Order: sequence, then C-alpha cells, then structure tokens
Amino acid sequence: MNVPPRIVDVGATAPYRISIGPGLLDDGDLLATTLRGRHALIVSDANVAPLYADRLEAALRRAKPNLHIARHVVAAGEAEKTLANFGTVIEALAALGATRDASVIALGGGVVGDMAGFAAACWMRGIDCVQVPSTLLAMVDSSVGGKTAVDIPQGKNLVGAFHPPRAVIADTGMLHTLPPRELRAGLAEVIKYGAIIDASFLAWLEAHCDGLLAGDDALLADAIARSCQHKAAITERDPFEHGERALLNFGHTFGHAIEAEQGYAEGLNHGEAVAVGMVLAARLSQALDMATRADADHLQMLLQRFGLPTAIPASLDADALLARMRLDKKTQASGLRFILWDRAGAASVVADVDEAAVLGVLRRAQ
Repeated sequence: MNVPPRIVDVGATAPYRISIGPGLLDDGDLLATTLRGRHALIVSDANVAPLYADRLEAALRRAKPNLHIARHVVAAGEAEKTLANFGTVIEALAALGATRDASVIALGGGVVGDMAGFAAACWMRGIDCVQVPSTLLAMVDSSVGGKTAVDIPQGKNLVGAFHPPRAVIADTGMLHTLPPRELRAGLAEVIKYGAIIDASFLAWLEAHCDGLLAGDDALLADAIARSCQHKAAITERDPFEHGERALLNFGHTFGHAIEAEQGYAEGLNHGEAVAVGMVLAARLSQALDMATRADADHLQMLLQRFGLPTAIPASLDADALLARMRLDKKTQASGLRFILWDRAGAASVVADVDEAAVLGVLRRAQ
C-alpha cells in the first residue's frame, strides 16, 4: 500500500515544501515539478552516488525527457567541504551551460547539501537548489532553512550564504543504507529540537529510543517531520538568524570548535560533536545558574542512551578550543555568545559569557 508522504510547508519570502517518506527518489513527477528550466546538475559524493544517482537520474528522465542532466561527484567527508571543491561545482555548472533557470540537485548528506547549495547561491547570483538528503542529519537540519557554506582551516561554515532550497525531498528509504553511527549522529540533531523547543518531543524520543535506533520507518518519519516542523517555524520567522533562529545552534559553538580543532578529517563527526556540545552547553548553563544539575544530567544520560559521545576527546586542548570559539560566527565584538539551556524545551541566547566559566567547563569535560 502506498503511503502518502508527510508534508511540511515552509513559508516566509521564499516558500518551499518538504516531502518526507519512502520511495520518493523514484517519484519522477514529484522531482520534475521542482525544476523550472532545462538544465540540472546532480551533485553527490563517492559514497552516495553509486547507490542512488542512477535511480534519481532515471526518474528525472522518465518525467522530463528533454532535461539536460550532468553529474558532479566529490570525495566523501567533511574534509571535502572546501573552497576548492566548491570551485569544481561551479566549473561543472559552466560545463553544463547552466542558465538562470537551471537547478542544482544536492544528493547526499550535509557536506554535499551545504556545498551544492552554496554553488547554487553563487552561480549567476543565484539559481534553484533542490535538496535530496541521504542522511538523517541532513533531513532534519542542513537541508532545511537555507544555510549554505564551506569550511576553511580557521573554522566551520565561515564562507557561505543564505539560499533557501526550492524543495526538499527526503526519501526515508535511503536511511536503510546509512551506517548506524551516522543514524545516531542524525538523532543528535533530532534530540536538539526537543531540548530547546519541545519538552514533550524530548519525552517521546526517550520513550521510542530503541525503535529509532533500530531504524523503524514510521518512527523515523515522525521524528523527521516533527523536527522539520520546528525548524520551519523558526526559520519562517527569522530567515537570516537575526533573532530566535540562533537557538538552533544549541551545542554548535562547542561542537564546531571540536570539529575545527580535529581538522574535520577524523575524530567525532558533526552529530557527535553537537552531542558533546549540547552537554557542554548544559553544563555551562548549570555553572551560570541557568539550569539545574539534574536537567543537565538527564540530557547527558539521554544522549548516552542513543549511543552518542558526551565528553571532549582527550587529545583536544581546552585552551585551543576556546580560541576556536572566538572565531565562531555566533561570537560578537563584545565577547562570546552561547545558546544556553533553561530547562527541557527552553533555551536562551546569552551574550558576553565569561571566558573563565567556559574554560572551566571545557577542562572538566575531558
């Protein structure tokens, strides 16, 4: 029996639809409705393209036979999200002869989505990008909201643009080929929404931990839809992160510093780093008398139940991590700014956080 996809509509100045469900990668009509012109560049990576690029291209050709399609495949991994690789996507668009009504189709995880979206934002000052996320993390986070970027050695996502997608098509069947570690990493971002916005969702996640880790299709679709609804509501109200959208960075100031200090090539992946970052943010909130120790302990234990790390890798230096945070996008001229925790389902943006308190939390977490 065909189950209709779950739909989340994102409003604001550039509205788009998020479609969630199994089998969407083969729905050529759905895919074709997102494309306005006659050129499409499929951007993917060396892990995802062999699994799904042929299916995606075949579905597009069935529905739109006159479409000019090219593929561009990059190596997999966060270390590949560079200005150099961004340049190769631009060159691929040029080779295709992509016009102003062309589309970039980002088939992959967050690295592919961020880099392909940034290329779409820059080619001819902005063409359409259709996000086809292949990981849970990308389905609930990076594909939604229009943040695109690449990394540089000094920090993560420091070069980029706001560029909302034309559509997001999340085929949950693609999660069946996702390694368990990557599934857990995506669940870290799902837990984030419960932690900062919706205490009842946090309780739901705790109750369904085993089923989610086992890859239950219905549970994962519910978790994705609820996460996207929360992110869509915030990004509609604050598309350029001038206010409450910053709350979505809960755990990310610490997490991005960990990723940057690792050099992106090894160690914790993004979701794992964010899991550690959420615990550190909760402990900093506790140190500043904003949250209770019991709440911080509960969040840490929940993340551990989902198989996620909650401590800083021993090889990383606390002072070096603090130096990374000073270059974070959320930092202001007056000092460090963090998303801190009030309680389950509530968070706050806090400016001018005392560096000594941050350093103390970092040193205690190793």
